[in-house]
Amino acid sequence: MPDALTSRFNMVDSQVRTADVTDLRLIDAMRATPREAFLPASQKALAYLDRDIALDGEDNVYLIKPVVLARLLQAAEIGLTDRVLVTGGAAGYAAAIAGHLAAEVVAVCTTDKVAAASRTALSSACGLSNVTVTAGAAGKGDAAAGPYDVIVLDGATEVVPQALYEQLKPGGRLVGIFAHSVPSRATIVTRSAADYGARTLFDATAPILPDLKRLPAFTF
Repeated sequence: MPDALTSRFNMVDSQVRTADVTDLRLIDAMRATPREAFLPASQKALAYLDRDIALDGEDNVYLIKPVVLARLLQAAEIGLTDRVLVTGGAAGYAAAIAGHLAAEVVAVCTTDKVAAASRTALSSACGLSNVTVTAGAAGKGDAAAGPYDVIVLDGATEVVPQALYEQLKPGGRLVGIFAHSVPSRATIVTRSAADYGARTLFDATAPILPDLKRLPAFTF
């Protein structure tokens, strides 16, 4: 069985780079970030598979597919001076990658347990000091720490995440999977002075984040 470093490089070369991810800063960041550090011990062997991974003991908390995350981050065009919000079930891994690209990152994980594990991984396995991790609802983000140049929705939404839109700076970008229709699509939303514009990036799937599910329609 290959060691974790070999598996990580294989993931980047066989899954990420073959999907038109060409940003060298992003590629280097993914090579530098140990995905297994953000998984429980029982699941570390799954870290570099091309799949969404549900965290043991956590309801509706996932690491989304590496290639989907990579394509979202590339589309966001994170700059060296940017402030970034990553919000979702297990946002720590995505925040770690963003931490190599941006000046400052705020991560919102679904539960206190996942947030605590992410802090440990970021400090001990990644050596990053520019990422702050909190716990909360993905769709609420962290307005108190905003506004942000980039928001990464680390999962999918069935509703318009208006509260996140409002945390963008003018010119800021939000990327995520929008499951408003079939098929679901990766989308980038850009804030202008007066409005928000959305553009489809590619077809993609990811687990729906619990607080961003569409409410059942009432019928008589």
